[in-house]
Amino acid sequence: MKVTCFALAAGISLFAASCSLTTMAMRSSNPEFIGKQIPGVLEKNERKLEKSPDDEALILETGSLYVMYANAFVQGPADMLPSYEFDRKEAEKSRARADYLRGVEILNAGLEKKYPGFAEAYNSGDVENMRAVMERTVKEDAAYLYWITAGSLCAYSLNPMDFALGMKIKALEVMIDRAYELDPDFNSGAIDDFYILFYASLPEGLVGDKSMIDEHFRLAVEKSGGLLAGPYISYAQSVAKPNQDYEGFKMNLEKALAIDPDKDRDNRLVNTINQRKARYLLDNIEDYFIGYGDDEWIDDDEWLDDEWLDDAWFDDEEIEFD
Repeated sequence: MKVTCFALAAGISLFAASCSLTTMAMRSSNPEFIGKQIPGVLEKNERKLEKSPDDEALILETGSLYVMYANAFVQGPADMLPSYEFDRKEAEKSRARADYLRGVEILNAGLEKKYPGFAEAYNSGDVENMRAVMERTVKEDAAYLYWITAGSLCAYSLNPMDFALGMKIKALEVMIDRAYELDPDFNSGAIDDFYILFYASLPEGLVGDKSMIDEHFRLAVEKSGGLLAGPYISYAQSVAKPNQDYEGFKMNLEKALAIDPDKDRDNRLVNTINQRKARYLLDNIEDYFIGYGDDEWIDDDEWLDDEWLDDAWFDDEEIEFD
C-alpha cells in the first residue's frame, strides 16, 4: 500500500494555528532562516513542558510544530534531493519520521488528559472505541485531531511496513471526520485539502468516498480565497499524476505558481515553501509523464516524413560495410 505523505507530498497547510511561529515568521519569504530557528523553539518548549505538562496551549503548540517542522523543513527538502544523494535523503526522512512521531506523542498525551481513554482508542485502532471518544470532543479540539492525523499518516507514509500505524488508519479517518464536523473551515480549508490527499492516496474501500475529491478540492480553493498554493499542488500530485493527466498536472502547478504570496501575507511563508515544491515538480515533469510535455518531442510519423529524410538515405547500396 502506497500512502502519500499528507503534507509533504503536496504541501498541505501544516502551518496552521501554531503559536510557535510569530506573525513575522509566517510573513517571511525566507524559509531557510525560519527553519533554522525552529529546533531552538522546540527545545525550549520541551523544557517548558517538563515544568508545565498540563499546559494545553503549550502541548498543542509544541506537537503541531514538530509535525510542521518535519514536513516543511526536513522531509520536504529531502524529497527534492537528487537521486545520487540517496543516503542523505534516507537519513533526512528518518529524522522527519522521528519528529512526526514525537509531535503525535505530545498531542496524544494532551488529548488523553482531556479525554481519558483516547490513548487506548488510538493505540488499538479500534474504530468504535474511537467514535465513542470523539463524541466527547468540542470545536477547540479540531486542531488536535488534525495534527495527530496528519502526523501519524506522514510517519506511516515514510514506513508503510509499520503495521501498528497501518492498523490505525480507519480510526484516524474517524478523527479527521470529527475534526471536519467540528470545524469545517479550519485553517482556511486545510481539512478539505487534507481529504484530497487522504482519499486519493489510500485504496478504495479502506477510506471514505473518493468521489468527493473534486468537491473537497473546490472547497479548499474556495475557503482559502484561491490564495493558497497547497490545494492546487495536492490535486496535481494526488489526482492528475496518478491518472497521467499531464495537462491537469501542469495547469494546477502553474496556478499554484501564479499566486502572489504578498496578497496573503499571513501565509507568505507557506506559499513560498509550496511554490518551491510546485516549481520542482514542473522542472522534473519528465519523471512523471514519460514522453509528455517536451517541446522537442517528435512524433514517429513526423520524424519519418521530415523533408531531410529522403529515400536515398536508406539506400542499401550507399551503405558500405567492412
